[in-house]
Amino acid sequence: MAGAAAPKRQDTRKFFENLSGAGKSIAVLTSGGDAQGMNGAVRAVVRMGIYVGAKVYFIHEGYQGMVDGGDNIKEATWESVSSMLQVGGTVIGSARCKAFRTHEGRLKAAHNLVQRHITNLCVIGGDGSLTGANLFREEWSSLLDELQEQGLIDAEAARANSKLHIVGMVGSIDNDFCGTDMTIGTDSALHRIIEVVDAIMTTAQSHQRTFVLEVMGRHCGYLALVSALACGADWVFIPEMPPADGWEDDMCQKLSENRADKKRLNIIIVAEGAIDSHNKAITPDYIKDLVVRCLGFDTRVTILGHVQRGGTPSAFDRILASRMGVEAVLALLEASTNTPACVVSLVGNQAVRLPLMECVQMTQEVQKAMDEKKFDEAVRLRGRSFQNNLNTYRLLSHRRADSELPNSSFNVAVMNVGAPAAGMNAAVRSAVRVGISEGHKMFAVSDGFEGFYKGQIKEIKWGDVGGWTGRGGSLLGTKRTLPGKHLDKIAEQIKIHNINALLVIGGFEAFESLLQLYEGRAKYEELCIPMCMLPATISNNVPGTDLSIGADTSLNAIVETCDRIKQSASGTKRRVFIIETMGGYCGYLATVGGLAAGADAVYIYEEPFDIRDLQANVEHLTHKMKTSIQRGLVLRNENCNENFTTDFIYQLYSEEGRGVFDCRMNVLGHMQQGGAPSPFDRNFGTKVAAKAVQWISRTLKDSYKGGRVFTSSEDTACLLGMRRRALVFQPVSQLRDETDFVHRIPKEQWWLKLRPLMKILAKYKTSYDVSDLGQLEHVTRIQPKESDASSAI
Repeated sequence: MAGAAAPKRQDTRKFFENLSGAGKSIAVLTSGGDAQGMNGAVRAVVRMGIYVGAKVYFIHEGYQGMVDGGDNIKEATWESVSSMLQVGGTVIGSARCKAFRTHEGRLKAAHNLVQRHITNLCVIGGDGSLTGANLFREEWSSLLDELQEQGLIDAEAARANSKLHIVGMVGSIDNDFCGTDMTIGTDSALHRIIEVVDAIMTTAQSHQRTFVLEVMGRHCGYLALVSALACGADWVFIPEMPPADGWEDDMCQKLSENRADKKRLNIIIVAEGAIDSHNKAITPDYIKDLVVRCLGFDTRVTILGHVQRGGTPSAFDRILASRMGVEAVLALLEASTNTPACVVSLVGNQAVRLPLMECVQMTQEVQKAMDEKKFDEAVRLRGRSFQNNLNTYRLLSHRRADSELPNSSFNVAVMNVGAPAAGMNAAVRSAVRVGISEGHKMFAVSDGFEGFYKGQIKEIKWGDVGGWTGRGGSLLGTKRTLPGKHLDKIAEQIKIHNINALLVIGGFEAFESLLQLYEGRAKYEELCIPMCMLPATISNNVPGTDLSIGADTSLNAIVETCDRIKQSASGTKRRVFIIETMGGYCGYLATVGGLAAGADAVYIYEEPFDIRDLQANVEHLTHKMKTSIQRGLVLRNENCNENFTTDFIYQLYSEEGRGVFDCRMNVLGHMQQGGAPSPFDRNFGTKVAAKAVQWISRTLKDSYKGGRVFTSSEDTACLLGMRRRALVFQPVSQLRDETDFVHRIPKEQWWLKLRPLMKILAKYKTSYDVSDLGQLEHVTRIQPKESDASSAI
């Protein structure tokens, strides 16, 4: 848990040490339907609140507990939120409350808060819960006047508690709240759905069955849409996109075409709120009867129901909830008299604050648009993330007849380079299908650049990539070989197969490979073709992107193992586990895994540490063992220090902790690289590959001159990465200066800003730079554009 000096920067930074919670009281409640990750948010609010010196209270059973008062409102301690992070649902309880909807109920609630001097409220729930909180805030001063008139509080209490500040976090598995890309619980619900779909696929394949699956989403089709993308479903029904009249014939035709294509199963996903264009409900049973009647296929219905709300939160939801919880406390500390109630949201990869009522209003507008059958408007209001998913699904789901395809004579090759990463196959499938839809001939290169120079290149068709989304590893085969020494043979193969563009999916080796190909253009004009790279590595160590395909699956593997290890440690008491993670010199997996698993210390190469830091960590754990939490978890990145090895740290902790705690060591190894891809990696891989192929199509048109493709400009050898809020194409030649090639990491890494957050939640005093937080923004509305599928992906 290194305490190394931060590099010197211009001192424009703002640190939260200047924000004190002394004398303030914060209450946290969960309301409405439960969602996995709510506990992570509660834990972060409690610990951050206590850390800054505030008093923090739990309000049990949502607004009902606030109205009833008494033991429902209890002061929280640091230890009282221990072991909550990995638990699904909400430990403090949630209830739908009729009393809070009445004036008398809100008056009682106000009295209960004033008695405890609570004027800061953190509400975790859906739009109904957040709207209720805002109304409460607007009525606050009149409620205090009323309490004073009734003699229940005196003038001093009314003056001391005159302002109520509210911050919301959206906890909802439906992802139906406008203003945020993801709500707490959505990713975990997708995990449950995909686990079921993956299991069903094996039985469906055995018997050549059709399965109709109903997923939650009464008013929002996000879960159905993304799970359809993530499992390559044949058809999806969502409230925002009712099928056109005659859909029954279209669907049955598609199902029979797929069977004729040697596909042994069909998956149809239905959101529970699915409707047709006449507002008539489309039910799973109706679909089943239709398929049996028209096609005679053996068809089964599975309704997932509350399974989707259950289970442990995914790594993504734990990190999202922890980031949002900390941000919510900062927002409450910074709130002034006239700050409107805000909601903490996620846009791209950034936590932002938005006015609560702007988001609620927009969410209500979606429903209004759907009631008025303005479905395009509803999709636009849902926001960028929803639109991207819908456009990608449309691109991939409907295979057009050869006669309908654009006339293109271009050949595009796809390959994997470097170590395998879960999600690579989803990206290849998406690239192949979008490429075919754009009219290109798609070629697959086996075994990376080694296969390329040996001529292992063959055409790949639409049906060849069926069922690839859920497969782990790399089905094309991948090697770490770089092209530099074989450029002559690679140029020759490009000529033989007349390859006009190249899509490389891989990690740091893929980045180095693209640089070598770009530099080789001067010598070999065959390399003067559009080239694009998609970052796919569990280490997340590629420059030019915040996230890489495969890292989320790996994080989930780490977190799942850490949960089991923590459980084992809780049973034996007074035990500390030292766990080694992969990542090369990049500390992403260790740091973010540590945040998601609730680690006590994390050692990484990017933050140098010495024996004094190790000693301080041992003392910290010794002190912790005297509390009710008698276990410890320490993560170490494999290359964080050549002398302080995992074994050394294990021996040191064992010796220094003798008599207080004992130690165990665990090296996670290649289990971090295997397994089926997570919903996030499937979806991310699918979307970025679709966007990359569309970029290739545009670049091919621009560089086609005199009967051939030729381009030597740097902006035609690009990496497509997620940068803060958007997906951006960046020339690899420009990313060279941002890279530390010796240690194979970017010189600047966004996730290092999460480290102080992890230390705070583990009770270390630290410094937290909040310069890019804190500004209240406004909800951006996407303006309607011409219907160009590529513009929104």
